[in-house]
Amino acid sequence: MVAKIAAELGPWAWWVLGVVLLTLEVLMPGVFLVWIGIAAVLTGALSLLLWETGWWVWQVQWLVFAALSIIAVLVGRRLVARNEKRTDEPFLNQRGQSLVGRTATLDQPITEGRGRIRLDDTMWNVQGPDLPVGARVRVVASSGRDLTVEPV
Repeated sequence: MVAKIAAELGPWAWWVLGVVLLTLEVLMPGVFLVWIGIAAVLTGALSLLLWETGWWVWQVQWLVFAALSIIAVLVGRRLVARNEKRTDEPFLNQRGQSLVGRTATLDQPITEGRGRIRLDDTMWNVQGPDLPVGARVRVVASSGRDLTVEPV
C-alpha cells in the first residue's frame, strides 16, 4: 500500500513525508523530527530534479534521505548548542542549588539529623548534625526539598 502511494505521488512523496514529519514536530516538540523533516523535503527537491534519470531509484533515494538526515541532525545539534545562551541566573529553576553557601539560624533544632531553617520567605527542611535552636548553619548541599547543613 505504501509503495503504491509512493509510486502514484512520485517525487512528491518525499514532500508529503517532510510535511508529516514537520507537523509531528509541532505536535510533539523535541527538536528532532524537524531535522529529519528537512532531510525529507531536500530529498523531495532532489527527486523533482532527478526523477526522470534512470539511476534515481527508490534505493538511491532512501540512501540520500538517510545521509541527509544524519547531516541535518548533526548540523541541527551544532546550531542549537551554539545558540544556547549563558545566563546570569544559572539556578533560576533550581532554587535549592541557589541556596548552597548561604548561612541561616535554625528555627527548629536538628534532632536525629532533621531540623528546619528559614531562608528568605521559605521554611526548609535540613539535614545535619544535631544542633540547638538558634545555632548558625551553612547550607552545603541541596537534594530535592531538603538542604544539608553544617555548623558555622
